[in-house]
Amino acid sequence: MSDDTRNRVTVDIYGQPYTIVGAESASHIRQVASMVDEKMREISVKNPSLDTSKLAVLTAVNTIHDYLKIQEQLHQLQLKLQKEKD
Repeated sequence: MSDDTRNRVTVDIYGQPYTIVGAESASHIRQVASMVDEKMREISVKNPSLDTSKLAVLTAVNTIHDYLKIQEQLHQLQLKLQKEKD
């Protein structure tokens, strides 16, 4: 992938600017950053004593947990669909 097909977007996550480079659209990159920011703020409200590093790790753990649950749900739906086809 050449550099001219990559988007460079500066976003704000938890009060810090980050430049994210990727093949996805600028709006997609902004949406992802916004969701990370939202999740960090949500966790911070419940755990106000966390420093930013611990908050970021806890956000990552929560996000991967959600991802794995959705991945398992998708797998179960695929199995169900395959059984219906057979």
